[in-house]
Amino acid sequence: MPETDAASSILPLHIEETIQSVAELNAEHRANATHHQRAVDRITSLLGRASFIATLTAFVVGWMSLNCFALALGYRAPDPPPFAWLAGASSLASLYLVILILTTQRGDDRLTQRRELLNLELTILSEQKIAKVVALLEELRHDSPHLHNRIDELAEAMARPADPQSVIDAIKESHSSTLP
Repeated sequence: MPETDAASSILPLHIEETIQSVAELNAEHRANATHHQRAVDRITSLLGRASFIATLTAFVVGWMSLNCFALALGYRAPDPPPFAWLAGASSLASLYLVILILTTQRGDDRLTQRRELLNLELTILSEQKIAKVVALLEELRHDSPHLHNRIDELAEAMARPADPQSVIDAIKESHSSTLP
């Protein structure tokens, strides 16, 4: 805890609040995960480690060696070359691995979508705040006797908040002209 207190005293309050909000978003995502989703995440995490690759490699080499060694000694091998049982087990394990990865990716996609929505909402809010600041600066410029009063069309345009639907429509229109 002392390291956290030292680190947090260095950061400004608004940055600490932002970091805390993102941490809460992640914690809420984990808390809302079903028991099945948490189990799949744990399994995927275990399967994604280098130690699993080494263990799997040792198992496959051991299986093949055991069967070849049994044949060399004149015994009946449980799974002689071309190792049909090993191939079947590998195919089944591959199927389960694909399903695990897809399930994990689907959960991660939900969190990503929430983050993207939050990012979009904050971007729109920031744009509205910036437009308000520009409008206030323009008003200050008009009201100040020390500043030359002139028409600044760009500042006037920037002082008006963008309409998100108009922006979406413009993006759709510009991309539709580039599609075949």
